[in-house]
Amino acid sequence: MVKITNIPRETASADQMKILTLTSDMGLNDHYVASLKASILKRDPSVYILDVSHTIIPFDTAQAAFVLKSCFSEFPDGTVHVVAVDSEPIVNFGGHDGSFPCIMEYNNQFIISNDNGFYGAFIGEGTADAFWRIDDILSNPKLFKFPSKNMLIPAAIDLLNGKEISSFCSPQTGFRKAFMSLPKVEENLILGHIFYLDSYGNAITNIDQKLFEQVGKNNPYIIYFRKKDYYLDVISNSYNEVPPGERVGIFNENNLLEIAINRGANLGGGGAEKLFGLKKGDQVRIEFLPRGSKETLHELF
Repeated sequence: MVKITNIPRETASADQMKILTLTSDMGLNDHYVASLKASILKRDPSVYILDVSHTIIPFDTAQAAFVLKSCFSEFPDGTVHVVAVDSEPIVNFGGHDGSFPCIMEYNNQFIISNDNGFYGAFIGEGTADAFWRIDDILSNPKLFKFPSKNMLIPAAIDLLNGKEISSFCSPQTGFRKAFMSLPKVEENLILGHIFYLDSYGNAITNIDQKLFEQVGKNNPYIIYFRKKDYYLDVISNSYNEVPPGERVGIFNENNLLEIAINRGANLGGGGAEKLFGLKKGDQVRIEFLPRGSKETLHELF
């Protein structure tokens, strides 16, 4: 359990544009997203709805956290984010305290989700401004049939319309930690893995630029992925630094190491995911070579 200190903040004022984002694992083939949006507009037609993603892997709260965090800073103050992933509350399941719909205040924005590990994955080493549990959830069992619509959306509309958060929520001292697999570090070595594959087939790893620079100390390196035949010894600043169809490694906008094929999806190959056979969980190994330790590239293999 991550403990925080609640800091009172004002909710979004009524004269602001009412922005509500949706992140879900509901997909786009069924009626669920339409039902969710209709319930928003039925309560308040003036709400501006933005979709972050509806193709989160079912119940994958870590993926939901990554996707929302990747664009969170672009939104203005007062934005309300609804994360409809694994939304059904758990009441004393398995002997623990359960999980309940909550609201996190963070950088003048609000995130509404079930406290199922999402918040721990989202906040990482950061600090929330305040954390609240939505009240009066257990008194109406009918709400459990579509909790994203019946529990999370009403709270979002209340926030957007300036309702005082303390009138329908109770402050909490912390939220659930999420298990996040971090890279392993040894002398001159980083062992990470692919944790996300985007729609271009780009493979995003859990290795960030800060760690890379700390361990690497400006030494030459080899990045291995999938098989020994697949490696990189240069990290580029952009995709187009290599010709179309060539492998490329970059630190993306989130400062995470990304393995891609320049215009691979456009060439019909499905990007690095398909052409290299990469999948979520695959290991990525970076070996740093103190200068003078190897004389030729062939000595690395």
